Amino acid sequence: MPVDAGRIAGDIKAIAACTPKPGHGSDRPTFSPAWGKARDYVIAEATKAGCQHRIDAAGNVHIRPKSVDWSTRCWLAGSHLDSVPGGGDYDGVIGVVAALEVQRAAAQDGQQSLPFEAIIFAEEEGTTFGLGMLGSRGWIGTLDAPALAAVRNADGKSYWEAGKPHEADSSRLESDRLRPADWLGFLEVHVEQGAGMWKRGESVALVTGINGRRQYSVTFRGIANHAGSTGMGDRHDALAGAAEVIAGLESLAPALGPRVVATVGRLSLEPNAVNVIPESAKFTIDLRAPEDATLATGDTRIRALISAAAEKRGLKAEVIQTESLPAVGLDAGLAQRVRTAAGRLSLKSLPETTSGALHDAAILAPVVPTIMLFIASRDGISHNPGEFSRIEDATTATRLLYETVRGT
Repeated sequence: MPVDAGRIAGDIKAIAACTPKPGHGSDRPTFSPAWGKARDYVIAEATKAGCQHRIDAAGNVHIRPKSVDWSTRCWLAGSHLDSVPGGGDYDGVIGVVAALEVQRAAAQDGQQSLPFEAIIFAEEEGTTFGLGMLGSRGWIGTLDAPALAAVRNADGKSYWEAGKPHEADSSRLESDRLRPADWLGFLEVHVEQGAGMWKRGESVALVTGINGRRQYSVTFRGIANHAGSTGMGDRHDALAGAAEVIAGLESLAPALGPRVVATVGRLSLEPNAVNVIPESAKFTIDLRAPEDATLATGDTRIRALISAAAEKRGLKAEVIQTESLPAVGLDAGLAQRVRTAAGRLSLKSLPETTSGALHDAAILAPVVPTIMLFIASRDGISHNPGEFSRIEDATTATRLLYETVRGT
């Protein structure tokens, strides 16, 4: 089977160079020049392999062999090229490169009519416009044109304004929606972004589910006062209330289950002065769990934790749920197809897991049979220049992807 590890390594290196400061982490906001350069590299490589491409209204890139008409029902595989600021070289990129390499391998194998399409999703990370998986959500219809017009990037441009030079087009969004009947299934190869597989010495794992997520914006309001003359018992310290909640989340999450995680990733204070008791503390909470019932229980406990901290310190509390995405079970039939393909490749028993991180696969899974493959991440590091995965693991996952879609 002509899946080539050298080509995969070369692709990863070439895409890693598509950033303003190569060698200092990946910085590819969606629709930026660096993102466009990476996208164009993949398109050019696919063209060399005899492929054609089109860009849908939401800005996603679709690539399939020239001999496969756009009306042909196909397998779909891919991921994203956008990155968090100062991110790693493998997150998302592995899935795009694996799909690209399947196109090249199929061409070398004489399977130019393999019903297979590679896809590059726009804006998966959420750091460019403040909301994740916009390309896939726009394509399947869970976000409409006004919703995408409402988000803004760091330059103040809406999704449509920033995406126009890259062929995103609000006027085509309705007519260009994904039609489930057009697809045999979707497979996404991705780095694990956790330490489990690396610790266990695993190369490739089958992902059978994706954790759900609830996100919140929380604000505590107290009273600003002099840091030197206000006694500890006379304070209404908004930051102290926030700190109590943050500390409480560390014990709340494991009490809900072994795969439940809670994160406070953003915190801002007012007046934010060295000698003033904070009047306002605003922070985010990100809660993830493999079952919706656990997310619901977590919601109740988080609100109780916030309420108790506010009452204890005489604060006003505001809790806004900013996102709710359910846990997603991936397709059992497609999972079995992957297991069968692994057997044909004489791979050892394929370990199985769930994903703590969200991916475009979670968006497509409700409408198209979907499965994921993970490869190990060294020490679990991700969203960081130290992110690393072995090329041999990426190659194994690509071979498994190819074997799955070509079947027998």
